[in-house]
Amino acid sequence: MSTQPQDGKHPVSSLLAGPYGHPLHPLLVTVPIGAWVASLVFDIGSHVAGRGGMLADGSLWLIAVGVLGALAAASVGFLDLFAIPTGTRAFRTGLVHMSLNLAVTAAYAGGFAWRRGGYGHSASVGAGQLALSAVSLAVLAVSGFLGGKLAYRYGVRVAAETVQREGLERTPAARG
Repeated sequence: MSTQPQDGKHPVSSLLAGPYGHPLHPLLVTVPIGAWVASLVFDIGSHVAGRGGMLADGSLWLIAVGVLGALAAASVGFLDLFAIPTGTRAFRTGLVHMSLNLAVTAAYAGGFAWRRGGYGHSASVGAGQLALSAVSLAVLAVSGFLGGKLAYRYGVRVAAETVQREGLERTPAARG
């Protein structure tokens, strides 16, 4: 089976989306995921700790870092979507994955704006703000599952099996 640039394995732009076999999108998604998980931990901690305002402020900035990271990840993810043939299950999965991620990013951007007015106060995170973060993170988990399906089931931006086989073939022991 030969791979073609339009088969979802090759990047639309190696410079922007990462070279064949080394996509940038999976690397960049670690920033918003990590920041938003940590922000939820800070949100919960703001109700447990004596100085909840400090953790609430930290959560606010983690949300901002996550939104910026999500925009970077989305830009290269969008390029990866262009590499998938339209009318395929992988393309439809990619559209749902992208839509969920954009909704989550918008929710966190809205949550940032909502919290911004309380920055510097000694209060813990409000229940509604905490709920928005928890629901957004749950939707992000569903989207992450779909992203995994794109890579591990459909092989989007994953090297062809013939290329992968090279790394799994036994080689004679090096003699020195």
